[in-house]
Amino acid sequence: MGERAERTEMAAMCRRLPAQTGRQEREAGRTIDNDATSDRRHTRFEGKTSIGMSVFNLSNAIMGSGILGLSYAMSNTGIVLFLILLTCIACLSCYSVHLLLRSAGVVGIRAYEQLGMRAFGHPGKIIAAVVITLHNIGGMSSYLFIVKSELPLVIQAFLGQTSSSGEWFMNGNYLIIIVTLCIILPLALMKHLGYLGYTSGFSLSCMVFFLSAVSGGLWSPCPTQPRHTLFCISFVMYDFGLYKPLAYTIPILAFAFVCHPEVLPIYTELSNPTKRRMQSIGNISILGMFVMYSFTATFGYLTFYENTEAELLHTYSKVDPLDTLILCVRVAVLVAVALTVPVVLFPIRRALLQLLFPGRPFHWLRHIAIAMILLFVVNLLVILVPNIRDIFGITGATTAPSLIFILPGLFYIRIIPIDQEPLNSRPKIQAACFTALGFIFMIMSVTFIGLDWMSGEKRNIGGH
Repeated sequence: MGERAERTEMAAMCRRLPAQTGRQEREAGRTIDNDATSDRRHTRFEGKTSIGMSVFNLSNAIMGSGILGLSYAMSNTGIVLFLILLTCIACLSCYSVHLLLRSAGVVGIRAYEQLGMRAFGHPGKIIAAVVITLHNIGGMSSYLFIVKSELPLVIQAFLGQTSSSGEWFMNGNYLIIIVTLCIILPLALMKHLGYLGYTSGFSLSCMVFFLSAVSGGLWSPCPTQPRHTLFCISFVMYDFGLYKPLAYTIPILAFAFVCHPEVLPIYTELSNPTKRRMQSIGNISILGMFVMYSFTATFGYLTFYENTEAELLHTYSKVDPLDTLILCVRVAVLVAVALTVPVVLFPIRRALLQLLFPGRPFHWLRHIAIAMILLFVVNLLVILVPNIRDIFGITGATTAPSLIFILPGLFYIRIIPIDQEPLNSRPKIQAACFTALGFIFMIMSVTFIGLDWMSGEKRNIGGH
């Protein structure tokens, strides 16, 4: 009996040895820091968020204020080229989600900042956190700018006025503070992102109503005949003045699909989380937004053609500012953007917690304080800066390509073990080309924005 027990124990040790050896080999040369392990421990949500709620949250994160500028982008490129570019960007965004999920699955980390830590050490973590913070603050600011500019006009329409009477409740600065305190702040104080699935679903419903109104409103108030319905003169590459609109259109489309900071937090809170389920959620969300973007841009452009303005709601308001349908559409868009702000705030708070309080367990005081400080800064930015489009332009031109193309590709190349996929393997070569494409987009966007600034012409390049 003693020999049998000894043999059984030795056999069990032999079975454990390969797993221990493999674990030691994986940890050799690069060790996950303690705050990464603690992050996985205290951010796990026990898998309570359904696929439907996850789709609502991710779709709401994708859908941004840039949807109002897609018709203007189509007026610069024509319908055919716009839809081709939109399809390419949507497919590339799905591939980017795949790279993130693959990298997260190898190391067991579901935080964008911790992937940067695993790939490049502490500098990688700081870079990822800073990029997420800058980009999402720009997105939150763009949403509140819509509230600041549109809500006073909605109140005027309700009162039957065509101009402001100077009352305090028609001052956009006061209104964004009220909306922040009454709607955005309570939602931003939710402990988990999954709880916002219901408000995200309602926000998407409002944008579906916006799409329905745009699709059904194919009237042309302009006496001029439309030009460039299918193709645009932007195909002419030799004259910078003609090529410039096309160069601005590509960043607008790229920014329209930025959702990558929210992918891993949603993955963490997903019930029965697997890479395949999360990839399906990403594909469904991107496909849904692709359809919505396509119809909104096409029908908005076919309504106004060359008279389409950078923000579609402004174009509609010039037809009849007191029209009931236009008023309802404005209210729907305002509700949608207000309910999107809390979803965008969650990744910023997570990034700041990773930087300032690594390894600390959840604490309500920190949770609430960071949300209040972020909303205070964003409100102050929207109130004090009269024209923030240039700030959006330069931050969006650098952070959006980083989040979609550059960082996911670099994470994949660095994190996936060489013994599984050598550097000359097809997946890593594709990831390297994907990263290079991001650098090309970034250089092109920054170059044309700089040329615009030097020429003194300011264009609306949109926001997320």
